[in-house]
Amino acid sequence: MSALFEPYALRSLTIPNRVWMPPMCQYSAPPEGPQTGAPQDWHFAHYAARATGGTGLIIVEATAVSPEGRISPYDLGIWNDTQVEAFRRITAFLKSQGTVPGIQIGHAGRKASTDRPWKGGAPVGPEEHGWQSVAPSPVAFDERHPVPAELSVEQIREIVGQFADAARRAVAAGFDVAEIHGAHGYLIGEFLSPHSNKRTDAYGGSYENRTRFALEVVDAMRAVWPEDKPLFFRISATDWLDDAGWTADDTVRFASELKEHGVDLLDVSTGGNAAGVRIPVGPGYQVPFAARVKAETELPVAAVGLITEVEQAEKIVANGEADAVLLGRELLRDPSWARRAGRELGAEVHVPEQYHRSV
Repeated sequence: MSALFEPYALRSLTIPNRVWMPPMCQYSAPPEGPQTGAPQDWHFAHYAARATGGTGLIIVEATAVSPEGRISPYDLGIWNDTQVEAFRRITAFLKSQGTVPGIQIGHAGRKASTDRPWKGGAPVGPEEHGWQSVAPSPVAFDERHPVPAELSVEQIREIVGQFADAARRAVAAGFDVAEIHGAHGYLIGEFLSPHSNKRTDAYGGSYENRTRFALEVVDAMRAVWPEDKPLFFRISATDWLDDAGWTADDTVRFASELKEHGVDLLDVSTGGNAAGVRIPVGPGYQVPFAARVKAETELPVAAVGLITEVEQAEKIVANGEADAVLLGRELLRDPSWARRAGRELGAEVHVPEQYHRSV
């Protein structure tokens, strides 16, 4: 039996295999009008293709809790019922193919209000559907980004409530997994790291204060997210700044606390909160961070980062380095990667009846 294709149970949910799709923004939602932030035909086709390809869990791209929480004006949101209704078409189709639908819920913080990557990704102003970004502290991400407005305690509490409202809507939209976006230098990650969090109140300074906002978001979402459905947290295990930022030691410590607060799995990535850092990118370069969390805590983990080969993915799960693998760019290149991997490993993978001639 292939380890990669063993079903995986979390709470009452069973995911059919360990080949999962991570959130990857498509920057393809309308920036204005009644469909602002709502998934379109592109999103349906994009996610449907990976479901028919046998992917066990698909986590829909970073979906904002408010208009100001989007990374770009073209990102998805889940702050109104129009968006909920549009998502239902996607979640229903994924379930029809045996794929579990998940959604990543987040707020972009100081990295908000930027253009689409293929347009350069620079910050945009009101004339291009942009807005004022916010952050724990008035510290710009880099020389291109404007200085964000520092959040007041009242605004922080409002955003916590927005995460809870987003979780309620995600349930209504048909999602079975919710993932909190605490990685890549977006708002929650900005609070976690001393590199970006310069506050001197209850939300800054000590480790306990810097993790306060994240845990409040977890508690707020867990309170409204169904007890029988799993809650994930995506984290950047390191800022790649040594002791000047968030570290791997911090991640291990925080993982145990997340479990105590009702998180079921840690999706382990790295970086994104500091510009210009040197990252030793290579095949599976982030897997050791996931493996360490798994070895030193009781929280399940998923690994990401240049996982491309079938044998590589199988070994990561079989060796106990992670409970699942998330394939990003590889699933963009090959929507049926899971089905191909299943054939190579002699495992059974869902094949739509319409595609049986391809087996």
